[in-house]
Amino acid sequence: MKKIRLVSPAKHIDQHEVDFAENFLKDSGFSVEIGTYALGVHNYFSGTIEERKSDFQFALNDPTVDVILCTRGGYGSVQLIDQLDFSKFIDNPKLIIGYSDITVFHEHVPKNFNVPTVHATAPLNFAENSLESLSSLVNAIKGNTNRYEIEINELNIEGEVTAPVTGGNLAIIYSMLGTNSEADYEGKILFIEEVGEAVYAIDRMFHALKKAGKLDQISGLIVGSLTNMKDSEVPYGCSVEEVIRKHILPLNIPLCFNFPAGHISDNRAIIMGQKATLSVGANNVTFEQ
Repeated sequence: MKKIRLVSPAKHIDQHEVDFAENFLKDSGFSVEIGTYALGVHNYFSGTIEERKSDFQFALNDPTVDVILCTRGGYGSVQLIDQLDFSKFIDNPKLIIGYSDITVFHEHVPKNFNVPTVHATAPLNFAENSLESLSSLVNAIKGNTNRYEIEINELNIEGEVTAPVTGGNLAIIYSMLGTNSEADYEGKILFIEEVGEAVYAIDRMFHALKKAGKLDQISGLIVGSLTNMKDSEVPYGCSVEEVIRKHILPLNIPLCFNFPAGHISDNRAIIMGQKATLSVGANNVTFEQ
């Protein structure tokens, strides 16, 4: 039986949300443990930096743990990443799972240690998640294949590619450029999602990726949910989807919008650092991993 340790490296979470997740995971056939500070509160966070670090380090070091499931995002993972010792994790790799702020780990771990991570829903959202979202998480933990049929979007760019996936929250990806946590983009399918950003900010982030040479390296782009996007007081003049398409069109790579992942209830699992096949056709879009 796979053992899952719940930790909170960022914002604090309520007891009832963790209780719901614990029951779901046990019903799905997993053993579940709760980190010492997973339910703590220290201002915005689940604990001090030292407390959050000790919880995550204990999970990394424990050879009996198969999965480190982050209870939620928010902010805080970047405060820990350079203080953690991954040496025992390398000897006994395990899946680190989460989304949003947990993108820090999705960027850092596959690049530096060649160990995959899983971008998937978090206990914060289990009660409101779609059945497809939760089943995809269970499949990823058990090593089963996930295959998604994705809604067509007129701004898609057709094509097919099989390659490892990287990415997560766009603002976090942007913040990791030029650091020791920056992902390896060469030949990868890049996945992005975002919440609460202005259209011009998305354009700025894509210009940064372009100027850093990252867009020229990728073999495909998957765009998940773009939730609560904002326009400026004077309208920017085009949609956020149109902004993204303009950056990708010259690259001659497939582009998929409407992917079911991100800050939405239907937040399906994607394994970072592992190969997937993305097929974007005129009448059918699929992702299999």
